[in-house]
Amino acid sequence: MDSLFASENLVALLTLTLLEVVLGIDNVIFISILAGKLPEEERKKARLIGLSLALGARVLLLLSLSWVMRLTNDLFTLFGLGISGKDLVLIIGGLFLVAKATHEIHSKVESEGEHAPQVRRAGFTSIVIQILLIDIVFSLDSVITAVGMVSEISIMITAVVVSIGIMMAFAGTIGAFVERHPTIKMLALSFLILIGVMLIAQGFDQKIDKGYIYFAMAFSLGVELLNMRFRKKSSDKPAGAAHGSPDVL
Repeated sequence: MDSLFASENLVALLTLTLLEVVLGIDNVIFISILAGKLPEEERKKARLIGLSLALGARVLLLLSLSWVMRLTNDLFTLFGLGISGKDLVLIIGGLFLVAKATHEIHSKVESEGEHAPQVRRAGFTSIVIQILLIDIVFSLDSVITAVGMVSEISIMITAVVVSIGIMMAFAGTIGAFVERHPTIKMLALSFLILIGVMLIAQGFDQKIDKGYIYFAMAFSLGVELLNMRFRKKSSDKPAGAAHGSPDVL
């Protein structure tokens, strides 16, 4: 415990915690979208269970580092590329994200309109299972990042616990914001497709700098927030003022 409070370890802990929070944003978005398919009274419970599963998965993976490291060994060759256990998890997880986000976008588009069919509410157990599946993918990526940054297992676990705690504190706010603004929800689903494609590319050893991905996401979100503000200001203007028409006596 004393080593945890050494200056160099505190810097490593802070850096890793911030990185874990950034890496966990996509997980929070996914959980928020899935929880939004549940009745209002069950959403908070689903979010807490989902993030608790993420915490449990990451701690268990950190406690079995030797097994995690073996996942980087090639199992077979495909198209001249070595495919490891980690690659398989990333590819399957990426395909799941792309398929799920595409299905959600299609459902949202098809459900719009006066004569659109009623969207069926998802079951609580089904939502939790989907959250668990994608938590495994995000947890693997998070743990491998932690292993590459620090060597102390106590620092890794502390950073994971703190980052999940931060995400639990803000998951409800993020989820409510996404639910209140349909265009933000559509943008979030598009982000998930982007992340899914990135995971698939990583599974095939195509390195993509995540900084570019996060910059594109931040830029798109910034533009959409400006659009939301513009739409709000336009809707607040009187009809005559909106068209710039002068008062007529």
